[in-house]
Parts: sequence; structure tokens; C-alpha cells
Amino acid sequence: MDKSLILARGRGTRMQKADSAADLDERQAAVAATGVKALIPLADRPFLDYLLTTLADAGYRRICLVVGPEQDEIRDYYQHRVKLQRLSIQFAIQVEARGTADAVAAAEEFAGQDPFLMLNSDNFYPLEACRALRAQAGAGLVLFERDAMLAHSNIAAERVSMFAVGEIDQDGCLRRIIEKPDAEALARLPLPLWLSMNCWRFGPAIFAACRSISPSPRGEYEIVAAVQYAIDVLGERFHAVCMRAPVLDLTSRGDIAPVAARLAGMEVRL
Repeated sequence: MDKSLILARGRGTRMQKADSAADLDERQAAVAATGVKALIPLADRPFLDYLLTTLADAGYRRICLVVGPEQDEIRDYYQHRVKLQRLSIQFAIQVEARGTADAVAAAEEFAGQDPFLMLNSDNFYPLEACRALRAQAGAGLVLFERDAMLAHSNIAAERVSMFAVGEIDQDGCLRRIIEKPDAEALARLPLPLWLSMNCWRFGPAIFAACRSISPSPRGEYEIVAAVQYAIDVLGERFHAVCMRAPVLDLTSRGDIAPVAARLAGMEVRL
């Protein structure tokens, strides 16, 4: 398994929102205004370069970035402006921003019949998470323990409470994903709580699931709905790798300085 799919199509509306308290330099402010979080400069490299370095360190070699047809900047950077030694990068076009399942479906030709890792472009995942999914057999995901996320990531408690929570069966497989559970739903779940940060190992069955689901109440095709369909209808088993490790999140302008501080000194090698 050496393929990874990275979702980079999002509109970045929260990143575009002005924040007078955020400590940004001129270059960071200019990119933040475009909403393309993957290209936010940290030191002298875009944020996504750090995640790609981690993927290369974990043994991935073939990368597909799902982007919009208007996102020329990110295509130009990886096609013409950066030297790739360990990775090959190609692109899949999601014509409209219609949700994460629709974004995954756009990369079916890239994946073919091979297993692949799926990640967000605005998160920095730990190396051990990327390695764990590459090493295991069959579909799966990494779930991150909530208290460890609160203690060691840059994500505030009120944001962590809005993440999806995974419910695991006695065999260590995902039973269901609960999207943005309310306090009552959380209280019914056993501790510790395990958060999904969109760190998945998929096989070709996910594409049938993505084609079979209906839009969510907000009008988007969600990957969590596709996963639930794959479990309930297709009989797919997703082995859960549970980790007490942080994921860094680059959602808004206030995240840029803390994430830059955490990644300072990391060598980028693509």
C-alpha cells in the first residue's frame, strides 16, 4: 500500500474570516484570504509539505490531491515549483464542493483496485498513525483519544466536542460513527471517547458506498455516511486503531501560529 488521497477541495470559509487576534505575517494573511489552507506558509514551506513529508516517511509514494477546478495555485506549486524526490503527485478534480464522499469518489481512477490512505489537507497527522494503516490488512481507521487530543493538540475543548466519535465493537471494529454528538449522546458512550479525524484506510468498496448515499441535511455527500453504508449494507469491516496522540488542525487564522510553532524545525523532504 503506497497510495494516499488528500482532500484539498474545501472552500476554507473559516480560514478566510478576519481575525485581528491572529498573529500572521503578510504572506500568511494573503494565502489565508484565499481559503487554501494547504498552502498556508509555515516558515518557508506550505503547510501541506509537512504532511506530505510524513507520508513519505511512512512509506507512501503515490499521492492524489482532490482539488477544485479553480485551484490553480496548488496544482502549479506541486507540478512546477517544488522538486519531488520521494513522491509522485497527481490531481483529481471535484467539480463542486459537494462533501467529503463526493471528493473521495472523484479519485476512483487514481485508486483503482488498490487500498489507499485518506486524509484531510488541513490536518497534520502523527507518523505512527500513517504507518499503522499502511501496515494493517483490510479497511480501517485511526481513532484518537479525546483527552490526549485536548492535552497535546492545538484544538480547543469547544472544537473537540464537535468532532465525530467512533463506537467500536468487541472485535475492535467500527460499529458506527456519530457525527457531532450532543451531550446526551456522549453521556451514553463508554469512556474513553475516540475521535475520528478522517484518517482512513479504504479499499474499492468505498466507491460503491459513496455512489449509494443520499445528501446530508446540509446538502453534502459525507464520508461518514458512506462508511456507515459500507458497514451496514456492504458488510465492510473497518478495524479501528486507537491512539493516544494529537492531530494538529489548521482550520482558522488563529491556528496558524500554534501549528507553525509545533512544526518548527521539521525537515521537509518530498
